[in-house]
Amino acid sequence: MYFFLLNLSLLDLGAISTTVPKSMTNSLWNTRAISYTGCAAQAFFFLFLFSTEFSILTIMSYDRYVAICKPLHYRTLLGSRACVHMAAAAWGSGFLYALLHAANTFSMPLCRGNAVEQFFCDIPQILKLSCSHSYLREVGLLVIGFCLAFGCFVFIVGSYVQIFRAVLRIPSEQGRHKAFSTCLPHLTVVSLFLSTGTFAYLKPPSISCPSLDRVVSVLYSLVPPAVNPLIYSLRNQDLRDAVRKLMTGCVSAAVHCLLSSAKGSQCRS
Repeated sequence: MYFFLLNLSLLDLGAISTTVPKSMTNSLWNTRAISYTGCAAQAFFFLFLFSTEFSILTIMSYDRYVAICKPLHYRTLLGSRACVHMAAAAWGSGFLYALLHAANTFSMPLCRGNAVEQFFCDIPQILKLSCSHSYLREVGLLVIGFCLAFGCFVFIVGSYVQIFRAVLRIPSEQGRHKAFSTCLPHLTVVSLFLSTGTFAYLKPPSISCPSLDRVVSVLYSLVPPAVNPLIYSLRNQDLRDAVRKLMTGCVSAAVHCLLSSAKGSQCRS
């Protein structure tokens, strides 16, 4: 599990680093410019990292399935070599799909301006600027991507159906709680990833507008990578105690500040 968490952390770090630094630089310099090569690289890495992350999350559901439903076969089915091979397959398939998708997208001529209505170079926004008639290749790649994503989704759902059936057969309440606590972070991350991405790409065109598209893009491109480490870290009791102490201290300071303000004294941070 920790090997796959390492891969997930690297993917989240890469996803944040792909979009945020350039966006912050443009905000500081009050510009919206990005080079054509930079835009292509940003779109490629974004698609590569997020497609690989979905593959890693799918593999992690299999890891949880084996750990709970077939614990005696765990070292046989998920040895170090098998884990490395599955992770390499996830990274390799994500790289190949992103390379084909980005190469096909940026081989089309742009004739509808050069303003991307997004804070990063998202492929659907780039396609809106294209006037090429070679959409069949793009449709084919989108269909392939959708089929792969749907297959991963079915695999994750099937894994958790088997997991919940096995957990409910555990006689002790402590054992059921331990099994659920092991699966809950992964299930939360998958739900967040799928819900934001599905809404971003499958929302009805009738509710689509530039401002809403930008808000939705923040949800699926920044929120999951930023929240994933927190979700998994909260399994650690020491970290939960530290977060609880920090929140208690903040609340106490806010209450003290309000009471001091009510008495007319000056409140200092």
